[in-house]
Amino acid sequence: MAFEDLKAELALLVNQMENQPEDRHELYLQIRERLNEMRAFGMPLPADLVEFEEKLEALFKSEDIAAQQDTAKKD
Repeated sequence: MAFEDLKAELALLVNQMENQPEDRHELYLQIRERLNEMRAFGMPLPADLVEFEEKLEALFKSEDIAAQQDTAKKD
């Protein structure tokens, strides 16, 4: 896939995420997959999307930790 095609696809995914926040996990996985493709081909990564990916990953991890703590409190 050409670099410009990947950039366009990533822009579309970000736009979808803004419009459909209930699907953020799926969109995160798609963004991550596309960034990994770019990494594999040695393409330059858009810094803002890399930062966005990292922030989403941190958010999901904190949500998982909070859920685990809630479960532990109930037990």
